[in-house]
Amino acid sequence: MRLALLGNCSYQALVDDAGRIQWLCWPRFDSSFVFGELLDPERGGEYSIAPADETFTTEQRYVAHTNVVETRFRSNAGEFDVIDFAPRFLQYERSFKPTMLIRCIKPREGAPRVRVRCHPVYDYGRAQPSSYVASNHIQWLLPGAQLRLTTNASLSYIAEGRSFELDRDVYLVLTWGEPLQAPVVETCEAFLTRTIRYWTTWVKHCTLPERFQEEVIRSALTLKLHQYEDTGAISAATTTSLPEYPGAGRNWDYRFCWLRDSGFTLGALRRLGHFEEMELFVSYLRNIAEETPSRLQPVYGISGERDIDEFILEHLAGYQGNRPVRAGNDAYRQVQHDVYGEMLAAIAPMFLDVRFFDEAHKRSTALIHKLLEDIEVCLELPDASLWEKRDEPKLHTFSVLMHWAGATAAESIGARTGDAPLERRGRALAEAARRIIEDRCFRPELGYYADTPDDSDADASLMMMVNLGFLEPDHPHAETHVLSLARRLAADSALLYRYRHDDGIGETHATFTVCGFWYAEALARLGRLEEAESVFSKLVGHANHVGLLSEDIDPTNGALLGNFPQTYSHVGMINAAFAISPIHGPLL
Repeated sequence: MRLALLGNCSYQALVDDAGRIQWLCWPRFDSSFVFGELLDPERGGEYSIAPADETFTTEQRYVAHTNVVETRFRSNAGEFDVIDFAPRFLQYERSFKPTMLIRCIKPREGAPRVRVRCHPVYDYGRAQPSSYVASNHIQWLLPGAQLRLTTNASLSYIAEGRSFELDRDVYLVLTWGEPLQAPVVETCEAFLTRTIRYWTTWVKHCTLPERFQEEVIRSALTLKLHQYEDTGAISAATTTSLPEYPGAGRNWDYRFCWLRDSGFTLGALRRLGHFEEMELFVSYLRNIAEETPSRLQPVYGISGERDIDEFILEHLAGYQGNRPVRAGNDAYRQVQHDVYGEMLAAIAPMFLDVRFFDEAHKRSTALIHKLLEDIEVCLELPDASLWEKRDEPKLHTFSVLMHWAGATAAESIGARTGDAPLERRGRALAEAARRIIEDRCFRPELGYYADTPDDSDADASLMMMVNLGFLEPDHPHAETHVLSLARRLAADSALLYRYRHDDGIGETHATFTVCGFWYAEALARLGRLEEAESVFSKLVGHANHVGLLSEDIDPTNGALLGNFPQTYSHVGMINAAFAISPIHGPLL
């Protein structure tokens, strides 16, 4: 997947290393695509910039420590750069993040000729909007929307798809809604400078491990782009329906907010020293909890929508011909009890960090009590597990582990706030969860804790027993548990399957990227640093040309599979990097 991610926390896009916008959903993460070649080259529209020569080479990179993408084109006629970015910077004490994509074409050598094609679609390719050319822009007519391309280039050349000589810098500003009503050249250059400054400043405020800093920075920037800032929701991935494995039919829409994924994402961002994202997400979670009469769903829409019904887009060919293409996700109907503990753990730092204590105590105390009550009710109830299996519900060890983590967090919050009943209930529930796992889930003949108290299946998510501190490094089962799980689930020394047993959907062929990072982190926490670094390095080696990772990796050829980029994968990378290379500041 030679794709680079663009975005500004209002929308996301993917541009390939041939200058094509392969994916752009407007006006939100979960909207229809405007450009969706990724899922259908015929019906997905087109927005491309390329040399007129058919033979050319490219190099693509991010401008250092930003989400600005630079692609260099070389052909016999000369060289030019395309700079793609979504404007984002602070203005009037707020984040300026318009629904605007800017593309700058800058000649470097020779006399290159370029061709720009822009043919947007909508309603997932079913709407082919008509256009008209005005004085300095092209406008496409969409019901209830205004889509406009403003440029200093020849509109006729663009509208007709004709090549032209690049004898000066060219700027292309595509907008949804409010059009650009300002000088094109001056505005684009100013927005570029301010956007680069915003991202480099954001990175400067990151806490980094001593090593793997570039990898961690790219992962951090990727996570940031997956928070829909308007509500605080965090999406699981940019795309929909990229297959877990070719032909398997396991193609899902991940443009929504999984509470579990969000909790782990916030943990990684907090480790990096960023807390604004946590505050935004807690507000999102409070709104959800207040509107939820009974249980929390595993996944919600990015505005907190409860119903995100799944349907198949029959008219789309799918990624490399892989159908079905889905919009929506019926996982919202599932019961996954681990979310209560994960949300408690995500909120806990607001009570345990003195910088947020007063505000958290005023606004979120009732939510803490509600989540703990939910753990109490669900402690031994079956569910679908974090992997969203579609077999019979069971009591899953991972869910009980999250009950333990949430109850432990509640105990700490109770102690910090002087809430003795909360502290006592949290301690009692944590002890009850521990007893279930220790007494019923360990399989001494296999050396690991099993997926449920009633089977002996291996599950890579239980690497988290070490990473979350349930199993301390000196626990008699900690090392055998990690190594035995790896032996059972490894496709090679770094790639791990989530599980190998039947899940009610079909056989799983691909390895799950984050599972390898969980393994690397667990090895590091056990003191097996050389092995941990080896696993980490091999996994990082699977990242694409700009350092991005997908959900899955094909164990036969190392190809990236599944939705892209995947927040879980980058969270795993960050946490493993910090475990292998902790922060050790100078003594003086």
